[in-house]
Amino acid sequence: MLNWQKSSYSSEASSCVYVAAGPNGTVLLRESDDPQTILTTHPAPLATLISALKTGTAPTRGRTSQP
Repeated sequence: MLNWQKSSYSSEASSCVYVAAGPNGTVLLRESDDPQTILTTHPAPLATLISALKTGTAPTRGRTSQP
């Protein structure tokens, strides 16, 4: 059984993000609105994504990366 933990950045109401340690060092993510959909990643790519989101360097729809 997985031990899902709510992200500390999620609000108390809805749209919460949950994270759990998966097998073989993977990280599992799901959203409270659709808990059957589970994303699987590894710690390094997730850390890169979180860092890019925090610094505002993550690509967004309609925006191209700068050289």
